Amino acid sequence: MKVYQHYINGAWVEPATREYFDTENPYSGEVWAKIARGSAEDADRAVKAAKAAFENVEWADMRPTNRGKLLVRLAEIIERESGRLGELEVRDNGKLIAEMSAQTKYLAEWYRYYGGLADKVEGAVLPSDRPGIFNFTRYEPLGVIGMITAWNSPLLLLAWKLAPALAAGNTAVIKPSEFTSVSTLELMDLVKEAGFPDGVVNCITGYGLEVGAPMVEHLDLAKVAFTGSDFAGQKIYETAAKKIMPVTLELGGKSPNIVFEDADFEAAVMGAISGIFAATGQTCIAGSRLLVQRSIHNKFVKRLVEVASEAKIGDPMLTDTHVGPVTTQPQYEKILHYINVAKEDGAKCVLGGKPFTGDGVKGNRFVEPTIFTEVSNDMRIAQEEVFGPILSVIPFDKENDAIRIGNDIVFGLAAGVWTSDIGRALRMSEKLKAGTVWVNTYRAVSFMAPFGGFKRSGQGRESGQESIKEFMQVKSVWIAHKTSAANPFIMQ
Repeated sequence: MKVYQHYINGAWVEPATREYFDTENPYSGEVWAKIARGSAEDADRAVKAAKAAFENVEWADMRPTNRGKLLVRLAEIIERESGRLGELEVRDNGKLIAEMSAQTKYLAEWYRYYGGLADKVEGAVLPSDRPGIFNFTRYEPLGVIGMITAWNSPLLLLAWKLAPALAAGNTAVIKPSEFTSVSTLELMDLVKEAGFPDGVVNCITGYGLEVGAPMVEHLDLAKVAFTGSDFAGQKIYETAAKKIMPVTLELGGKSPNIVFEDADFEAAVMGAISGIFAATGQTCIAGSRLLVQRSIHNKFVKRLVEVASEAKIGDPMLTDTHVGPVTTQPQYEKILHYINVAKEDGAKCVLGGKPFTGDGVKGNRFVEPTIFTEVSNDMRIAQEEVFGPILSVIPFDKENDAIRIGNDIVFGLAAGVWTSDIGRALRMSEKLKAGTVWVNTYRAVSFMAPFGGFKRSGQGRESGQESIKEFMQVKSVWIAHKTSAANPFIMQ
């Protein structure tokens, strides 16, 4: 059994507490690694190491082109190791090997993309209405960035933060979820191999209150980039506000997946399945509210139940498995709780609704794909994020009804629209209050496309060209070239 220490200043170091905790395989329930239990002292060491590296000329004076080359080199190494990294993530979070192996290979593209973008951030010469003064802008890195990732896709979510932050010239302290730390820790050896100077990338592990909170509170931290629940994001935001520190927050969602009567019927059924049951529903963009036009509602639900009931539940390491285990025990209990809440509130369970204990499973963290009908949008099952394989089907009559119901939520991360009417597609994409709107597809992301939420789903954007400036600040420079002295008592 491997024992993982913190990665600070280019070396593996023992936690100050000398304590470690177990990490379990969600499928088997077996303990397979031990993780360092961090403390405020470890957070302090890591942030100070990152600050020293940020100020060191080896990194501070490195040309953007050379930073980009390091990121491209890291992308190549990640591609080489993508198979192993994918298997580690499956052992850590229980998601399907078919998805995670593709995901870990694809995440190299973020490092390659931002490697190419590193030397293409340009300031501007500004037109000036002040005679004899030259004015221009420049973009500069913020400093030490604290990065906190969720347990559902640790390496991908980290790439969305780490790649643009490094391209911009920042340094990093990473705190992965205590449930899924191994793949991130293994990435540190690849960062070292790529040639990044010591202290530029650091990783500390442990529990949020013990090591994550002290990191966020540290006075030398310049920004936090966080993915997780809206509750935890709110706490981070409150802490950051006390320091006037910027944040990027990618939080929860309760996304509407909207099917109109003119949609490609079978494609929409598959899109609804993908939107909620892929990744066992453990994704912030899950289309957990399925809005179906009333004219096709009964037919659609019937077909949905037929397809979902055929999903193979079992070992996530097998390529033909469709639904794997729930990643953590607390999450498993939360999902079962919400199933009971939905039933008590009057929703009708037409599929699933209980733990799965059939052939091909180990442990006790499997939940059947579950579909509820007769759901009204004010029910808790429709308003609160479950983060599991639980689908609420809500009927609607007209386009405006779909918009009203879709937006009647505190979240605004994503939305899906299924229609063959291009005009409707454009209207819906304009009216839905969500950071991402998919039309006739679902769960598509790219290193080239910005991602983030409206309302309680967060603020800031990850991925795309916009993201690199989330990790920079703009400076305005004024240079006087006139020879006469100005009046010192008036604004120039």
